[in-house]
Amino acid sequence: MENRNWYEIADTEDVFSPSLLVYPDRILHNIRVMVEMAGGAEQLRPHIKTHKTAEIVEMQLDQGIQKFKCATIAEAELLAMCNAPDILLAMQLVGANMKRFFDLTDKYPESKFSALVDNLDTLNALSEMAGLRGTIISLWMDINCGMDRTGIVPDENAIALYRKMDADPNVEAKGLHAYDGHIRNTDVAERKKACDFAFASVINLKNTLESKGIKAIGIVAGGSPTFPFHAQREGVEASPGTTLLWDAGYGEKFPEMDFLPAAVLLTRIISKPAKGILCLDLGHKHLAPEMPFPRVRFLNLENCIQKGQSEEHFVLECADTERLAIGDVCYALPVHICPTVAKYDSLHVVSEGVIIEEWQVVARKQCITL
Repeated sequence: MENRNWYEIADTEDVFSPSLLVYPDRILHNIRVMVEMAGGAEQLRPHIKTHKTAEIVEMQLDQGIQKFKCATIAEAELLAMCNAPDILLAMQLVGANMKRFFDLTDKYPESKFSALVDNLDTLNALSEMAGLRGTIISLWMDINCGMDRTGIVPDENAIALYRKMDADPNVEAKGLHAYDGHIRNTDVAERKKACDFAFASVINLKNTLESKGIKAIGIVAGGSPTFPFHAQREGVEASPGTTLLWDAGYGEKFPEMDFLPAAVLLTRIISKPAKGILCLDLGHKHLAPEMPFPRVRFLNLENCIQKGQSEEHFVLECADTERLAIGDVCYALPVHICPTVAKYDSLHVVSEGVIIEEWQVVARKQCITL
């Protein structure tokens, strides 16, 4: 894994572009680092939104990880198909997804499912549906600890909501869920300070609830940037996701973490339309475009400025284009791997410079069977 050209494929003649390559030795390294940082697999609940792939779930199961987090019904079903024991769907259930969730629990009784709630209307709707089906739904209360995306502010309303959850015969109240994705300070000390400050409100809420006689309150917290801090907290399940494949964005922001990039884009030069200009076949449909430029970090191209991207094309301004030919293969690390994986039906698995198989990105679909 210290090989300078670890990403290269010996024979690219039959590899179409763009393609997304993954390296299982590096994925395994990342899984083992996660387990080590958390002090054991039991403290982990990794998110599968980044990879959405059965083989990577199975690699984690092989390393003793039993609890998982996901964002869609399809991802939850993929986990159940892999016989994951404990599955948290960390997305607010509304509309038809409420019924789909209950159908999922019926279809895969060997897995334990749970979901999030952050308001009374959703709680009442889920409780009513559970009662009609003669079952109990397991729920975590989603806390807004500063990101202002989902969750309930940890105040008196949160106390009232959790007490209602705890008293509802159709509900198993699991605890508190807190995602602090807004905390991305590059300075480790500042990031920890911000993380601890945001998490204090979660701990205070837990203590208040326990003082009112409510027990067995679990906590699921954090993402990849705050994983090192939550991984050290007793009684907290840390839930990183990007750590499985890593990417150029987090690699540059958080170099202190010992994760390795394990997913690489293979793309080709398709045109040299003007002096100093190159065009690659890496458009919006194959590389997440929501980030500002640069959107990738090239591994075998230097002195190039990323100038434009459209549906099929990626335009670079390069100082020395004479040495490059149309058809040349370029390798690049995505700045944001999670939405990039979702653009591919399959991942090309590379071992010792050879593509050995393909892994289907099964949960990129909105629906697998349910």
